[in-house]
Parts: sequence; structure tokens; C-alpha cells
Amino acid sequence: MDVNTKSKLTEGIKGFILGLFRWIVLIGISYVILGPVLGIISRSFFSDADHYNTMVYMIPQNPTLDRYKIAYDTLNYSSTMLKTVLYSVSLMVIQVLMCSMVGYGFARFDFPLKKLMFVFVVIMIVIPTHTIMLPMYMTFANFDVFGIVKLITGSSVNLLSTPYPMYILTLFACGLRSGLYIYIFNQFFRGLPKEIEEAAFVDGAGVWYTYFRIMLRNATPAAITVAIFSLVWQYNDTFYAKLFNISDTIVLSKRIAGLQNTIGNIYKVYDPKILELYLDAGIVLIMLPIVIIYVVLQKQFIEGVERSGIVG
Repeated sequence: MDVNTKSKLTEGIKGFILGLFRWIVLIGISYVILGPVLGIISRSFFSDADHYNTMVYMIPQNPTLDRYKIAYDTLNYSSTMLKTVLYSVSLMVIQVLMCSMVGYGFARFDFPLKKLMFVFVVIMIVIPTHTIMLPMYMTFANFDVFGIVKLITGSSVNLLSTPYPMYILTLFACGLRSGLYIYIFNQFFRGLPKEIEEAAFVDGAGVWYTYFRIMLRNATPAAITVAIFSLVWQYNDTFYAKLFNISDTIVLSKRIAGLQNTIGNIYKVYDPKILELYLDAGIVLIMLPIVIIYVVLQKQFIEGVERSGIVG
């Protein structure tokens, strides 16, 4: 066996071992991430007999849809889902518009204390929301803008138990994960050539016209990325929903917390292990719209992440 043959054989063995190791790592990571999800989906089809049969694992012998029927009715799924989607989509649209506007301002304009203000944007990303939950709660429990509301009505306004706190925060680019979205848009706009705007200004376009008709259209990849992130996080949010006591009739993820107790009381199910099967079915119903959205927009999402400056 000559030297070249030995070298090729050695490289082939190294490539095989490296590829095998890569596949083992990927399969292990995939199992850690997807294992619990697959377990929830599998158990949601378990019958009582499957649950008590210790020989059954993952694949039910007597699959049933009863869990889904009861969870669907208990969650008032169709009505609550429609309201939740409208609530999440409206917040998403506002968040994309406002965060893109702020990101564009940081990327293209110079103004006093610009760097300091951008530091505050970064702080919005890294500081846990739990650290400011009490001030936010008190602000909206006694909402007043520079004393104007109290001057007109004689007292401050309690906005708790309504979705208005979320809309107000989102409108001022301070909503859920807004710091991250501003950063994404800022990075994207900084990567666009300034000649685009200069050409628009030469043609007589103003700042707002240039932003809405030219720059925002060119920021479609970043907008798609932010829109998907925003929709998913708004849809799954329970922290703000509980903090502001937003009704579970428009926040489906909040309603899932009481699913087991409700089913136990209505259908006289007292075994906690059986109640977990109903909870699994409810979780699958809640995950379903997000999975559908991701499957439909998977290509646009991946392209948006690649072009929006999140990585690299």
C-alpha cells in the first residue's frame, strides 16, 4: 500500500469518525429538546388502560381522542383562540412598526445622548423583567400621565384587568422583548447603504416618506424575523398576563393553568395522573397554531434570520 493510498484511507476514517460523532451529538441534542414535546403529544392520545399499562411507552395501544374533545370544550378553544390570535397579532403589528422606527432612528440619525440611550436599549434586553414588575404594576394600577388624567377626572385610572397596559408599553417600544427587536432593526438598517436614502432625498422625498416607502420595505427580512418572534412570544406570554391580570378569555396560555382543576370538577376525574393526560392534550392544542405558523413561514423566517444581522 503506497503513501497516497494510506493518506486517503486515514482521511476517510477520520471523516467517518467525525461524521459519526457529529450525528451522535445532533441526535442527542434533538432528543433532549424534542423528547419532552414528543412525550406530551404521545400521552395526549393515551387511554386510561394505556396509562396504567407499564408496558406502554410512547406509542399507545388504545389511542383515544377523548382528551382533546374535553380539553377543547373546557378551554372554549375556538372562541378563546380567535381572541388570543387577534390580541397577539395586533401587538405584533404595533411592535414591528414602533421597534423598526426606533431602530432606524438609532441607525441613521445623530442626536444628543444617542449612545447613552442605546445603552438603555441593551439594558432592556439583559435585565430580567421581574426586577421592574412592581413599578410596572403600580404604574398601571394608578395610571396618570403627568397628572393630566387626575386633573380631568379627579383620580387616576386603574388599567389592570385590561389589555391596555400591554398596548401602551408596545406603543412606546417598551413591550415584551422590544429591546431585542430594536437591536435587530438597528443592525439591519446599519447594513443598508446610505445611498438609498440620499437618492430619495435628492428626489424630494422627506424623512417619513423615505422611511415608510423605501427603508421599511427594504427591511422586510428583519421585519419578518421580528414579526414571528413577537407573535410567538406574545401568544405564549403568561408573565405580563398575570402581572396585569389580563382576562384568560383573550390569553389562552393563561387558561391552561386551571385546566386540570376545571376538568376534575366538571367530569369528576380525581386521579392526578389522568388529569395530566388532559393537560397534555390542552398543551398540544395551544402549540398547534404556532407550529402551523412556523411550518408555513419557515423559509422566510430562516432567510430573515440570515439577513437581519442576528448572527455573524
